Amino acid sequence: MKDYLRLSALSLTFICFLLPQFSCGDYQKVLKGANYDEKWDMALKLYDNKQYNKALPLFEELLTVYRGTSKAEQLYFYYAFAHYGIEDFQSAQYYFDNFISTFPNSKYSEEAAYMVGYCLYKDSPRYNLDPTSTYRAINELQGFANRFPRSKRVEDCTKLIEELRGKLETKTYKLAMLYYHIENYQSAIIAFKNFTRDFPDTRLDMESSYYIFLSAYKYAAGSVDTKKKERYNDAIKYYYTFVERFPNSVLKKSADETFEKCQKGLKTLEMINERKSKEKLSEK
Repeated sequence: MKDYLRLSALSLTFICFLLPQFSCGDYQKVLKGANYDEKWDMALKLYDNKQYNKALPLFEELLTVYRGTSKAEQLYFYYAFAHYGIEDFQSAQYYFDNFISTFPNSKYSEEAAYMVGYCLYKDSPRYNLDPTSTYRAINELQGFANRFPRSKRVEDCTKLIEELRGKLETKTYKLAMLYYHIENYQSAIIAFKNFTRDFPDTRLDMESSYYIFLSAYKYAAGSVDTKKKERYNDAIKYYYTFVERFPNSVLKKSADETFEKCQKGLKTLEMINERKSKEKLSEK
């Protein structure tokens, strides 16, 4: 990527003959003028000096002028990178994607394809915000790796995808915990199950299994009597799953205590049902 943020050796050789820096007057004169060769030279100079905001108006005008010429491909590629340079990642992603469609056989196709995913990665927000860009970045980066399996960028893609999936993992787990904390235990059970399904290699697997059991117990304990037996038994099944998978867990002691509460809840429910049965018999 850095290679393409620099001008080619040929361009650099040519630019060495120009003044080290354009003055504001020079810039405005060229910008408002009609000499497109001067606009091209100045745009490249500004681009090389990372003055992307100044280069962009020149590139935009030249895109129309040089459309269909031998300069169009390089110009459009620099134009996309200039947007990346000002950290307008959404626009950069759009222009890199459009570059691929416009110049499918370009020598820059591989780099442009990577930059589509990389710009989406850069645009991906914190885990607690809308994850749309995160999902799109994962898809684009994985698509790049599939399309260019021998590229030196594949290793980078793998690392970026892992980082992005880490955001989604954190977001999904936090959502499940939110349901638990607001005492929506039925939704918490579903959310934790979805979490372990979607992230089978998560480092939070033990905690997720524990909170499925704990949520199931609290869901049962807060249910009406007619639903308690079934839900306590469901909770007990989750307990056995937890201790079987994590027998040495630091959470096992807490899980054992909650398991005892499940058993006491069932015994209490049994006593209540027996008393009700006796009362019905006495009424007869």
